[in-house]
Amino acid sequence: MAWLAIIGAGICEVFGVIGMKGVADHKGWKFYLLMACSFVLSFSLLSYAMTSLSMGTAYAVWTGIGTVGSAVVGMLMFGEKKEWKRMMFISMILVSAIGLKLIS
Repeated sequence: MAWLAIIGAGICEVFGVIGMKGVADHKGWKFYLLMACSFVLSFSLLSYAMTSLSMGTAYAVWTGIGTVGSAVVGMLMFGEKKEWKRMMFISMILVSAIGLKLIS
């Protein structure tokens, strides 16, 4: 269950960043609500996962999912650059997170 919590926490982190982008661009209350609820749920799930997983592994995987997810969302939804270097480094983050899962 801890690994599912980490994955959920990472996904919530991405929604929180989408809310943050909405706040920066539009400043509507819906974006504030999305950002706040997503981050609260993300931190709660991360905290739960840390009861069974090591802190370093849980935090690294959580930030990896959030980073990769936010970068992909930025490219797909917000028109950020899709260059090969960026894709390569995103892939490296994914491989690192998978490696941490395999050795945990």
